[in-house]
Formats: sequence, C-alpha cells, structure tokens
Amino acid sequence: MSEKSLNFIEHIIEEDLAKGLEKEKLRFRFPPEPNGYLHIGHTKAIGISFGLGLKYNAPVNLRFDDTNPAKEEQEYVDAIKRDIKWLGYQWANELYSSDYFQQLYDWAVLLIKEGKAYVDSQSSDAIAEQKGTPTQPGTPSPYRDRSVEENLDLFTRMKNGEFEEGEHVLRAKIDMTHPNMLMRDPIMYRILKKAHHRTGNDWCIYPMYDWTHGESDYIEQISHSLCSLEFKPHRELYDWFKEQVYSYSKDSYPMLPKQREFARLNLSYTIMSKRKLLKLVEEGIVNGWDDPRMPTISGLRRRGYTPESIRTFIEKVGVAKRENVIDVSLLEFCVRDHLNKMAPRVMAVLDPVKVVITNYPEDKVEWLEAENNPEDANAGYRKVPFSREIFIEKDDFKEEANNKFFRLKIGGEVRLKNAYIIKAENVVKDNDGNITEIHCTYSEDTSKKVKGTLHWVSIPHALKVEVREYDRLFMDEAPDSHQDKDFMEFLNPNSLNIVEAYVEPSLKDANVGDRFQFQRLGYFNVDDDSTADRLVFNKTVGLRDNWAKQKKQDKQDKQEQTQQTQPQRPAIEDIKKIGKKLDRLPDDKFSVAVENIKQLAKAVSYEDLQPLFNTAAKKVGTRIATTIALGVLLENGIEKNDEILDFISKAKADKNPKLVEVANSLL
Repeated sequence: MSEKSLNFIEHIIEEDLAKGLEKEKLRFRFPPEPNGYLHIGHTKAIGISFGLGLKYNAPVNLRFDDTNPAKEEQEYVDAIKRDIKWLGYQWANELYSSDYFQQLYDWAVLLIKEGKAYVDSQSSDAIAEQKGTPTQPGTPSPYRDRSVEENLDLFTRMKNGEFEEGEHVLRAKIDMTHPNMLMRDPIMYRILKKAHHRTGNDWCIYPMYDWTHGESDYIEQISHSLCSLEFKPHRELYDWFKEQVYSYSKDSYPMLPKQREFARLNLSYTIMSKRKLLKLVEEGIVNGWDDPRMPTISGLRRRGYTPESIRTFIEKVGVAKRENVIDVSLLEFCVRDHLNKMAPRVMAVLDPVKVVITNYPEDKVEWLEAENNPEDANAGYRKVPFSREIFIEKDDFKEEANNKFFRLKIGGEVRLKNAYIIKAENVVKDNDGNITEIHCTYSEDTSKKVKGTLHWVSIPHALKVEVREYDRLFMDEAPDSHQDKDFMEFLNPNSLNIVEAYVEPSLKDANVGDRFQFQRLGYFNVDDDSTADRLVFNKTVGLRDNWAKQKKQDKQDKQEQTQQTQPQRPAIEDIKKIGKKLDRLPDDKFSVAVENIKQLAKAVSYEDLQPLFNTAAKKVGTRIATTIALGVLLENGIEKNDEILDFISKAKADKNPKLVEVANSLL
C-alpha cells in the first residue's frame, strides 16, 4: 500500500526540518477559549494538532485562552478536558493564558518605555470610528503622543483599579495608515472589574486575544501555531508582537513560533456559532449543551457517536486551505459504519401490534439462540425467549398487499428472525376498525423458502422502555447563511419523537452509554436519564440515510415540473451507471453514491438485479453497486436463495476491500 501523501501543514513542517529545525523542538498546542462547549467544528483543530503530535512524537499543550472573565467558567474547562480525553487524545501540559498575566504585563511596560504602546482615554466608539476603513486610513488618537511617564503612570493605576471600565485602554503604537486595519494601533489591555475563574480578583485589567495568543505561543516555545483561516489577517499582528518581545527575552525563549492557517470545518444542516448554540440552550429549544441534537462533542457522545467514528470523519475530511462545506451525511456514514462493526444486534419493536400464534402452546416458552454480531466472530450468541404472543412492527403487516410487499399479509408467510415461519390467518379489530391482534399459525419447518424476515419480541418477556428518536435539528442545509431570515426559522419541528417501545430481555442489564443495533431499525444507545427501573434509548443514526431520499425527492419534484413529458429511466440502469466508477470514488463521494444506490434499489425487483450477479470480476464498481442494491432487497424481506448466497460468497472472497466490506454487512 502506498504511503499516505502529506497535507500542506505537514509539508511546511518537513520543509522546516529540512532547513535545520531540530525535530525535538517541534511543539504544538490546542488553545480553546473556556466560554462554551466544544463542538464538531473544533474536532478538526484537535485532530490536526494532536495528530501532528502523534506523527512527530512531539508534545501538544492544552492551553486555555482565558482572557475574558465575563464569559469564562470552570464548567467549560472541565467539559473541554473531558471531551478531548473522550476523543482519545492526551495533552503534554495543561496550561492557561492566565499563567502568563504577569509576564504579559511586564512586556507591556517595556513596550510603553520604548514608545511602542500608549494609554488611550477615548470611548470605544471613538476608537472604532478613528480606525478608518479598508480603503481609508485611520486617524491618530489625540492621546497617541502621551509621554512615556504619563503612560506608565496611567497603566499602573489601571492595574491598581483606580479607574472604571471603559475609562482607559492600552494600545500598541504601530501605524494608523496601515492597509491591514488590525495593525492600526490595536488594543492590548482593557479594564474589566470581574472575578477570573482562576486568578480571582488579582487583576482588573485583562489582555486582549491578539496580544495574549502569540505571546503565550512564544512562552511555551510552540514551533507551529495552527489556527483557522479567519485568523490569517491576524498573522501580521501576531508576527509584530512576537518580534517585539523576542528582543526582550530571546535568551529565555530562543525560538519564534510560526502561525499557519487551515480551513475550518463547516457542516451542512449544522450551526457552529457558540453564540447561536447558547441561544438554543437558553431558549429551551434543546435540553442543555449535551442534548443529542446539538453538534457539541458532549451532545454527539450522548447520542451514541463513538470517538473512533469522529476521528475517522476528520481524517476523511482532510486538511484544506480553502473553506468548504462538508455534507453531514459523511459524519453519519462514519458512525454508521463503525457501529455496524461493533454494535451488538438486538430486537426492539417501536410501534407494536400484537401477534397471537394460535397453534403454539399457551404455556410454552423457548429460549432460542441469536447471533450477537455477524461482523464480529468473537461476539458470540445470546438466548431470546419465544412464546405464543409476540409484538411486531405495525408497518410490517398489511391485510392486503401486492407482490412486492415481502412482509406479513393475510395468507402470506414470513420468517421471524432467529425463530420460526408464521402465516397470517386473520385479524381482530376494535370498534374503530384498528387492528389490535393478528392471528397466525407457525411452522417448525424453517427450511421453507419465504421472502420476508421480521424482528419481534416476546410479549411476556419484553421490557418496556423509552426511545427518543432524534433527527437533524435544522431542515435547511445552511440555516445561518440567510441574510433575510433568522436561523431559528429553519428548526426541524420533528427533531425529537419520544415513543414507548418494547425490547428483548437481554437488555435488562444494559449500562449508560452501551450501543446496540435495533435490527432493521437503526443504531441506539442507553441515555444518561436511564434508571434501574426504566431504560431510555437514544437513536444515534438509522440504517440508511433517509435525508438523502428526501433531498432526491425534492430534486425529482423540481425535475418533474420541467420534464413531465420525458420517459423515466429504469432504476436498474441508474445503478449500473453509478457502479461504473464506484470503486474509484473518494470516500466522501462514495458514501453519497452508496445512499443513492440504496434509494434506487427500492424501485428494483430481484428479476432486475439477478443478471448483474454474473458481472465480470474486473468490473468491481458494478459488483459493489449490485451488492448494495441486494442488501436493500434483503432488508425488505426477500429470501436468500442459492444464487444470492453464491454471489455474496464470491464478493466476500474478492480482493477489493470496499466490495468485501459491503458484502460482509449484508443480513
């Protein structure tokens, strides 16, 4: 296998090493502000910095940029540390910008003495107005030429608490005509008479981010300071500040850090703004920062996402120089793929209807063997109880149905997963015509060929649980990109549906955080709200992307409006077309193609698909597409025959890893 190519940041590091930078001097950091919970967007920065640390065996500091006591809390510090550990990373040193408050103050005094900083006594509005515009130079402050002595006196008194907030600020004295507005005498300190979560009331002046950030990197001797693209205009100021302090402390801190920027992670159907996420929490739209609908790491963890799936997602997204939007379906694909490999299979019924097996003895109970996970040979088996009365899903029965309905219908037979074959004979209805019972007979001849397989639970043994079916929080792909609309207008009213469900008794001892596949339904995990008397399950993700179907339907509706007279192309032909290049697609496009094939397969019959079983071995893409489509037919109840088993066996023995992975996932 060829070695993975370097991203542009790794190229920069390799060039620096080639120019003489000692590998032992490589040092990175992740510098969150403790003013909110980490979200999925932060995982890219975390993955880049800690990933480089692992690649080069270099230390990575966790440094909290805690310079604004008005918004920072210990709660956020603890949550950030918990999230990073959960993702599987370990920092070398836990540090705080507040550790350097005295050093930053001392350096500011030296800048004042050299005439490179001054105290400005104007209002914030006046200072902002004098900044100018990108095309017009700024206007110097009337206090710009204060004497060094006066500036030192005022700055000392600011530190001692003699002035109120807003009376004075300390500004760097750079260039009010500079084309980069950030260089027009930026503010270095402001007065804030608020207690700090670590230093208490020791300070009443606090350094600004631009002054603190680079100097903290310098003190820690960070070799490469990595940040997102919005900080690229700040690089010039970053360099100016570090060059000033270098002249004061080059003996103690000989290495100057290098700032480089990467594109941040933007995700469809998601907002990343801490301010907007806080609004969702404060207005009760969600139940806290760890609500499973939130894009916070704690929310994803509670929903059932695995750290491995998030790290895989970040790896697939890669490191880019330009901003782009990643489809959230790729994140969902990654967790679905990982849970498919590791989650035990169990049976649960979310919308039950009672089935009475009339020829099964009333007092008989059998404990049948069920496979825990076909993807894991070491997962073993469990026992599930079978009795005369069971629950199945309401959607799995129709009194009358056509030949493409492979589930239970009057006169029709289906296989019960891990159990027997049953045949629907008649139904019992209430006064409103609703079906309350389905009466069936069973056969012990399980070798019979039937097309449908259903999940079920034994009524006397089933556990009653609460299931929270979560969906995307927003219905728009870019909810905060509309200038004329508030992002709250795009909230999904169906983002949470709570149902009372029934699960097999093997789940009685499930612990908080345990993850399962509810067969034929999706992936679920045990929520924090669970008690010894009542389990609560969160839906992590479905077995397939239902939103892809909706997006495709919306697109089809638009096409039908303009192309109503055009004949429709058979779905099997579209599957063939996608399959031609499927094995050569990158991971993100491959996952989208997989969901498209699954949707198309719903309109394909076995007779349509069967001829593709004989596709030549070298046409791997078509064989992958065929296997994906076959999986949909099997999930919809088609019974495996010798042709299907032979095709699956050949696919599993193929050399192409994607084909083998898809084949192994079939029921």
